[in-house]
Amino acid sequence: MSVQLLGASEIRVLAAELDLTPTKKLGQNFVVDANTVRRIVQVAGVEPGERVVEVGPGLGSLTLAILEAGASVTAVEIDHRLAEKLPETAAAHGVEDGALTVVDADALRVTALPGAPTVLVANLPYNVSVPVLLHFLETFPAIERGVVMVQAEVGERLAAPPGSKVYGAPSAKAAWYGPWRLAGTVSRHVFWPVPNVDSVLVAFRRDPEPRGSEEERRRTFRIVDAAFQQRRKMLRQALAGVLGGTAAEASAVLEKADVAPTARGEELSIGDFQRIAQVAARST
Repeated sequence: MSVQLLGASEIRVLAAELDLTPTKKLGQNFVVDANTVRRIVQVAGVEPGERVVEVGPGLGSLTLAILEAGASVTAVEIDHRLAEKLPETAAAHGVEDGALTVVDADALRVTALPGAPTVLVANLPYNVSVPVLLHFLETFPAIERGVVMVQAEVGERLAAPPGSKVYGAPSAKAAWYGPWRLAGTVSRHVFWPVPNVDSVLVAFRRDPEPRGSEEERRRTFRIVDAAFQQRRKMLRQALAGVLGGTAAEASAVLEKADVAPTARGEELSIGDFQRIAQVAARST
């Protein structure tokens, strides 16, 4: 039996059955266009037999499109009503037993995923998209690639290279895991309710080998945070607090890492930040 996707009217009927009004607090904007969810799955390159993790499946629009492609899905949903309803909706739309597993939990607190998914595909809530992505990449090394739909401003930051006006801490931290790219725009009119921001698709692929140890990642991210908390300042000033306490001590570390003390955070790649962290660790 083939999987049938949800239409706009059916989504509203499901929401009415659950007495559900999409909330801004949970960042709930449901996709009501079948072509859009199929496109997301296509951009993600989902293959039959793959295990996909989806964050915030909501009423199931994207979930059914992933299942239609022949993959199995582990769906993480924070709203108890939606988590309870999703298996019922899937069964009614032709999904075979065992293809869908629902985890009723806050994605930011999940530390285990049934089925060890290798692909992340999601329409991420605008208010927690970056923390969720970084948490999943840190916690689940089995995730090799993914495509997420996020607010346009967030997506542009995630994919921004050093030197870009929108390059910041999220850009550098995301790059720790591998390359990111913008993979398309999404009209705000495919959502219910219609958000007041535009959305984009962002694709990523994890590097085959880890960039460094977990301890080194934490040290590097502390330096990234310090650099961008005072992004107008030169690094010798912005990093003084984490590199010895004075601008002179910070300058010495930066010079050893082959980074100009007069540079600013937006000029540095994740490799530069990592080198600073390595030199700082050897200096302590």
